[in-house]
Amino acid sequence: MSFKEQGKWWVSPANYDPEVTKSYHFPQQIEILDTTLRDGEQEPGIIFTKEDKIEIAKKLDAIGVTRIEAGCPLTSPEDAEAIKAICNLGLKAKIFCFVRGVISDIDAAKECGVDGVIIEVPGSEQMLQGGMRWGMEKAVKAAAEATRHAHEQGMIVSFFPSDASRSNIEFLSALISGILKSNGHLDSIVLVDTFGAFSPEGAELMTKQLISRFNIPIEAHFHEDFGLSIPTTIAALKAGAFCAHVTVNGIGERAGSCPLEPLVMSLRCLYGQDLGIKYDQLLTLSQDVAQRSGKPVPPTKAIVGHRLFGWETGLPTGYWAKSRDVNPLIMMPYHYSFTGQPAPHIYIGKKSGSANVALVNERLGLPPVEDKGLITELLAKVKVLSLKLKRDLSDEEYIKIYNEVTEG
Repeated sequence: MSFKEQGKWWVSPANYDPEVTKSYHFPQQIEILDTTLRDGEQEPGIIFTKEDKIEIAKKLDAIGVTRIEAGCPLTSPEDAEAIKAICNLGLKAKIFCFVRGVISDIDAAKECGVDGVIIEVPGSEQMLQGGMRWGMEKAVKAAAEATRHAHEQGMIVSFFPSDASRSNIEFLSALISGILKSNGHLDSIVLVDTFGAFSPEGAELMTKQLISRFNIPIEAHFHEDFGLSIPTTIAALKAGAFCAHVTVNGIGERAGSCPLEPLVMSLRCLYGQDLGIKYDQLLTLSQDVAQRSGKPVPPTKAIVGHRLFGWETGLPTGYWAKSRDVNPLIMMPYHYSFTGQPAPHIYIGKKSGSANVALVNERLGLPPVEDKGLITELLAKVKVLSLKLKRDLSDEEYIKIYNEVTEG
């Protein structure tokens, strides 16, 4: 892998320096579990219908997501029907659902036909005693019975100790050890950062501790409360976690969940980890989920914002004009087409220069303006209107000024 791949990306060579990469312990294959249909929908105001869930699941499978958390069958009858329908699609991805550590929940999951279950039991002392009013013995008994029953029913078992990141490692280890000693069955342990409370260093340490103590595969489920869900997730993967939990567009409770799009692009371009994702379909997936969730994507959101590629300021626009036919990657970290984005759009407004005039005229099919005096006059009028409107100009607004100046 390289920091520069022709037509795809061009990032810092320091990322691939042996001094940096020698500490990496990425698994041979990183899996993605997308929980848009469960954790993403838990964001207040987002409602997915059965049809929404089916269509999103199809798109997730089409881009190469390996695990889909289709919902919680106990949420509503429609959710249970949606999970069943997704299981019957014949997708390549394994289908999971989210359940409590309760036998009846496991049976409901089995009835839906899922490949696996994500079984939640509080994983911190404060959540267990303050949130559930349970003691350790009760938690161990419930989790052991539920995980064992799920395994006996032929399902993959991911143990989900909520708020694990804020747990004392000895407390969390005692909970897991108790489940195993009570004949519970754990195919994997999800390191759950319910409140986005991990630093990257903390996530790395706790991942290493769990792997060394239990030798059970670790998944990373991290939230965005401090804006660090991507670096904390990558830190866990670097330490040996095999699966990252994400949502499309990062939707989810409070600040949201780890966003799929920048995570997989960061892993591919910055860390040399190819997840087998169809990266050029990330934009259309994002747009579909935005429409179905009713939550618009910010225009300059990493990877999927619709105003991400383009310039209004004169200096970078000039650089682009000179470099676009030589190598577009001189002016961007990854090629826009790599994620399905259109070519950069040149805006015109308060910060613009003569390069903007030339490129906007080219795009609109207007005759070029050669006279420097006319360019100066045109830009002056553009800047006055842009400042008044507090935005860049629309094509119609620019054409009106262009005609006034050139015809005059």
